[in-house]
Amino acid sequence: MKKLFTLLFAAALTVSLVMPVFAQDSGSAQSSDSSMSSGKKEKKAKKAKKAKKTSDSAAPAAAPQQ
Repeated sequence: MKKLFTLLFAAALTVSLVMPVFAQDSGSAQSSDSSMSSGKKEKKAKKAKKAKKTSDSAAPAAAPQQ
C-alpha cells in the first residue's frame, strides 16, 4: 500500500511540475510573435515621424544622431 501511495504522489508531483513548462512554451511563442510585429510597427512609426519632421521644416537643423 505504501508503494502505491508513493507512486501516486510521484506521478502527481511530476505532472504539477511539468504543466507550467508546457504553458510557458506556448505562451512565449505567441508573445514573441506579437512583440516582433509591435517592434516593426514602432520602427515604421519612428521612420514616418522623422520623414514628416524633415519635410515640414524649411531648413533642417543639425539634430544629434541616435
